[in-house]
Amino acid sequence: MTTPARPSLFVAVGGDEAFLAIARAHHARCLADPELAHPFSGPGQHPRHVERLAAYWAEVMGGPPQFSRACADQSHVLRLHSGNGDVDDLGRRFLACFLLALDDAGVPDDPELRGCLRAYMAWAVGDMLAVALLEADDVPDGAAVPRWTWDGLAV
Repeated sequence: MTTPARPSLFVAVGGDEAFLAIARAHHARCLADPELAHPFSGPGQHPRHVERLAAYWAEVMGGPPQFSRACADQSHVLRLHSGNGDVDDLGRRFLACFLLALDDAGVPDDPELRGCLRAYMAWAVGDMLAVALLEADDVPDGAAVPRWTWDGLAV
């Protein structure tokens, strides 16, 4: 007897609507944080930031490539976060807001699923912190949006 394949993380979380709920909850938590509020409310914010963030996370977790097709590639995302200098504390705060947003959005309380989402966001925060020390011109062109699976980063 074969065991059925696990659904993608995108499906396990609940699809597009669940990622939109996570992005909305996360954004609200970031705006409520005294340190994160500034980068999340500044004049450079895209008017559809929350929807784009939801599409990005959904694509990373195995959903359709809506972000890549309609918005940008990973190089663009990295450039948005470049040139900020040492922002380690913001990374910790961002991760904490994300984990609380999972509860706010009603993501299933499955320890394996939550562990995968936490591992992804810890990895992503590290990636953004590393690029924060670079200038935008130093970010290579053509990076694809990463894919995260039950086993971690898909290479």
